[in-house]
Amino acid sequence: MPRSGQIVQLTVLALLGLGTVVVYSAGMTVGSGRSGLAGLMQHRHGVYAILAVVAMLFTSRVNVRQFLKTRRVVNPLSGLVVLALALVALALVPGMGRSVNGASRWLYLGPKSWGLSFQPSEVVKWVMVLAIACWCTRRRGVMHRITDGLLPPLILLAVACGLIVLEDLGTAALIGLVGVCTLIAGGARLRHLAMACPAAVAMVVWAIARNPYRVQRLTAFLNPWADPLGSGYHPIQSMVTIAQGGLTGRGLGNGIQKFGYLPEDTTDFIFAIICEELGTAGAVLVIGLYLILLWVGLSIIRDCKDTFGRLLGLGVLLTVGLQALINLAVVTVVVPTKGIALPLLSAGGTGWILTAAALGLVASLDQSEDARDEPTPTFPTQPTRRWLGRWSGRWTGRWTGRWAGIPWRLPAKPTTISLRTD
Repeated sequence: MPRSGQIVQLTVLALLGLGTVVVYSAGMTVGSGRSGLAGLMQHRHGVYAILAVVAMLFTSRVNVRQFLKTRRVVNPLSGLVVLALALVALALVPGMGRSVNGASRWLYLGPKSWGLSFQPSEVVKWVMVLAIACWCTRRRGVMHRITDGLLPPLILLAVACGLIVLEDLGTAALIGLVGVCTLIAGGARLRHLAMACPAAVAMVVWAIARNPYRVQRLTAFLNPWADPLGSGYHPIQSMVTIAQGGLTGRGLGNGIQKFGYLPEDTTDFIFAIICEELGTAGAVLVIGLYLILLWVGLSIIRDCKDTFGRLLGLGVLLTVGLQALINLAVVTVVVPTKGIALPLLSAGGTGWILTAAALGLVASLDQSEDARDEPTPTFPTQPTRRWLGRWSGRWTGRWTGRWAGIPWRLPAKPTTISLRTD
């Protein structure tokens, strides 16, 4: 019987394999001369998939708890956070970043003639999960306070989202939502976070209002047929692509909408191509793989013995789950159009490699070494209790705690601990 961590890795392999095939199929053009297995193996996303698998296998053998045991003056994670934010800022400098469809979200790797680039916001997305989990674990005795508990990570989260929202509203919203949920699970008070809601809403409204195309997306969502050849073209073509698939689909590689009808067919709207070529069966397969990944990941979090592992696993699963949910909602025109990728399926080397590496960290938590004691806290600790039971009802909290073992809530008054001196 495979372990939970092995099931996570097998699910990632299945998603990467399916993503490589459907991206290759969606990228076909008339007269391209690429066909068959030979063309698939020469496709660059085959290389990205191999690198993603290597990254996952490497991180699945990494002991992430070493971040908590460092005795250096500056934790190396702090330097990683600063570097990630600096790369995002560098991508905004004219002439430094790579602009695609009017958005400067990429940085070149090497000379521009190579054509290699990466997306710094993807790095920030996963670094923030690790940083917030580390902070909440180290300061778990004071997370119920504002100044020395909640405020520092909240400021860091605001800076990261503020830099990214200039060019990518969807990723910024995802990072903010996952960060807030992780802080709540780490012991932050809901009423304290509610004080920051007006500023967050104002930032989102400002980000939408400063870009006319974002306003057009909202109006097109309300009535795409008012401008079927303009702002409503994308959602209309997405619905048409899904509808043409039917139950069984046209067959892999036999889709029609990818030939100039559906924009962004290999990236944000790859799920529509899956529905057209593989039909309802393909859609159910994709959704089923994500559900298996999340279900098994939650079982790993439930059995994890330390706070840092639980918070890290929760942040990774929230990021993957919410990103997949938002993408599926956009493709099916449940929410306004937004450029956000489908994890491990949409074309993109940075996203594939970093997402696979993050899920490898979740798989690494499923080890016998998880039973080790937690590191000695540097702050007064206190017994924990489930926040969800207090927030949404006793029955809900009891059910969630038994099923997933997450999250926690810290009482208001800290208690001291005694350290042995012998």
